[in-house]
Amino acid sequence: MKQSQSIKVGKSIMVSAPIAAAVFIIAGLASCFSLFVAGPAYAEPRHAIAMHGEPALGPEFTHFPATTPDAPRGGAIAFAAQGAFDSLNPFIVKGNAPDGLWGRGALWGYNVWEPLMLRHWDEAFTLYGHLAEFVETPDDRTWVEFTMDPAARFSDDQPVTVEDVEFSFELLKEKGRPRGWIKKIDHLEKKPGGKIRFVFGPGSDRELPLIVALMPVFPKHAVDRQAFGKSSLEPMIGSGPYVIDTVEAPTTVTLRRNENYWAKDRPAKRGFDNFDTIKVEYIRESNALFEAFKKGLFDINVETDPTRWKSGYDFPAAAAGDVVRAEIETGTPKGMNGFVFNLRNPLFQDVRVREALAWFLDFEWINRNLYESKYRRTGSFFEGSELSALGRPASARERELLAPFPGAVRADVMDGTYSPPASDGSGRDRNNLRKGVELLSAAGYARDGDVLVHTETGKPLAFEILVKDAAEERLALAFQRSLAVAGIALTVRQADASQYWERILNSREFDMIRWIYGASLSPGNEQTGRWSKVDADTFGRLNFAGVNTPAIDGMIEALLAATTKADFVSAVRAYDRVLISGFYVIPLFNAPHQWVARWTRMNVPERTSIYGAQPSTWWAAQ
Repeated sequence: MKQSQSIKVGKSIMVSAPIAAAVFIIAGLASCFSLFVAGPAYAEPRHAIAMHGEPALGPEFTHFPATTPDAPRGGAIAFAAQGAFDSLNPFIVKGNAPDGLWGRGALWGYNVWEPLMLRHWDEAFTLYGHLAEFVETPDDRTWVEFTMDPAARFSDDQPVTVEDVEFSFELLKEKGRPRGWIKKIDHLEKKPGGKIRFVFGPGSDRELPLIVALMPVFPKHAVDRQAFGKSSLEPMIGSGPYVIDTVEAPTTVTLRRNENYWAKDRPAKRGFDNFDTIKVEYIRESNALFEAFKKGLFDINVETDPTRWKSGYDFPAAAAGDVVRAEIETGTPKGMNGFVFNLRNPLFQDVRVREALAWFLDFEWINRNLYESKYRRTGSFFEGSELSALGRPASARERELLAPFPGAVRADVMDGTYSPPASDGSGRDRNNLRKGVELLSAAGYARDGDVLVHTETGKPLAFEILVKDAAEERLALAFQRSLAVAGIALTVRQADASQYWERILNSREFDMIRWIYGASLSPGNEQTGRWSKVDADTFGRLNFAGVNTPAIDGMIEALLAATTKADFVSAVRAYDRVLISGFYVIPLFNAPHQWVARWTRMNVPERTSIYGAQPSTWWAAQ
């Protein structure tokens, strides 16, 4: 019989077992690699589960370090987001739900619904208990079992039970947005004592126990199973610290703090959820959004425009000290910000065409003329971290992982000498233009007057970039200018929010988009949704490029199977090399810091997590 790990979540209890590595899905759940070491066998009960090694906080911890546990409660906080919403269900394909209901990164808490365990944003992939009281898993991680906390309650004061967990899993499987991990669950087993076991099937991986622990839990008694998959503005019940109070679609949703919230004094929730109300307002245009912030209509602005960050904060409230700015150094990879090719378009199936177009993007000119030279060039999908392959020769272990896929990695990417094209900043760098044209010539294109055409078909080299706002349009037009010099016709088309998401998520009717692939220090199953064969043509998934490459699937499998820091880093670097070599995106840029402005009526903890600003830990000035 395999010995199983039994981890105590929330209270002290004595059980023993060894722990293996466990990884978690959500791109943003990662952390400091100081904990990425092979951990010893657990010999006594545990209060948390870590990816590798030991949790940073012991079983008697009183609060997360990047919080203020005695922060006063009261007041209100207001957020703004760009676009609009037409649904209150963020778990399905249909409709656009507002931010702030279900956690998505450090900026948003689990306000309405909650998972079985909670993430700590300041350490290496560690989960602390919440709705679940125990979690057990064997060495081979072929199943995971949770014991529910009998104190857990939904906002209508009904207990959270194993029946609710079972119902939630089946609901997501049947009606929810596609999730690759769900397919890896063979069956569920309910057991006495408030326990439920998830048994994994073929193709499972070591990440699954933590992925399952992050599943949202819905009340079986209060959810219409048949209606769940339909876009709706009907508020739903959750177990979180807030309930949906008022809805004014498509612009505003207000949450009200549940005074009877079951976990408000638990260690993992101390210092969180300090506001009586949370308001999220949607504004369609970025300049209008900033004007609303200047007037004090909302409290935090995570700035994405470097020009505005440099010179736009000279309005009266900022001059008077009522608005302050912070440049926050985060501890996570910068991720990949780039123009994404849709390989479903035959034009982009030739890697030489994709590489050639990258030579025409003049980052130096764009950065100076559009962005006050505030950005840095991106070249890796894990930029600025230990996981990046950029500038590093492949190790023996990386070469071993890549050996079954000859040709998947270019020689210059393998030896660490590759870097994205750099220009003289003139906007017409002749050397870069020549290299791009040479690649296109090898792909069968030649100049016909002012137009570049394919020599066999006579078709001009022309495509469209789909953008969602004025800022993306300005960037795309700068690229259009460079392509025109080479005789390439680029059309820039701006779509409203609903049309944009429909085209990229469902119909896949686009040639190129700009996208930012966020990255954590522990990439895992989320990479399947972005780049794997199985999700290349699955509606609602993020494999926008339509990539279907065995080497990518192989490297994802390798990073999911890694049990030590060394193996994990090698697998991710090998994966990075495959992605870079495929030229599936034209790399753009990244900001060196997180730029955050806030009104001083908001107080913040002394410490900031490695993921940056975390407003769920702020509180109103008294």
